[in-house]
Amino acid sequence: MNDDFEFGSDFDFDDELAGEFEGEFAELEGSIEEAEDLMLRTAILQKNNMTALLCIKSAPAGAAICRVDPREAFPAVQIYDDRDAAMLWFSRSLRSSKSNGWNIVYDGLPLQG
Repeated sequence: MNDDFEFGSDFDFDDELAGEFEGEFAELEGSIEEAEDLMLRTAILQKNNMTALLCIKSAPAGAAICRVDPREAFPAVQIYDDRDAAMLWFSRSLRSSKSNGWNIVYDGLPLQG
């Protein structure tokens, strides 16, 4: 039986581009290894009809905490030189939000999609 939908490539990119991008791929692999030192965490909070976002991005050199509060006109970003101090403030902020009536509906890796 003949498969009318069988896909056959008209181009052979592997032979044409072999070695052309090796340097770029090596650079990309190096940046991926560096990214293993990064830590990302996102918390989505809900209270009444409001949704808020609290996230942290940290690296060995420091960290940044971003807060999106529906009661504020703009997001707030705080930069820290000390990664551990940023993690402490992120945890304190989540704890105080819970005690102020916010529900944590998500806490983990950033959502994509």
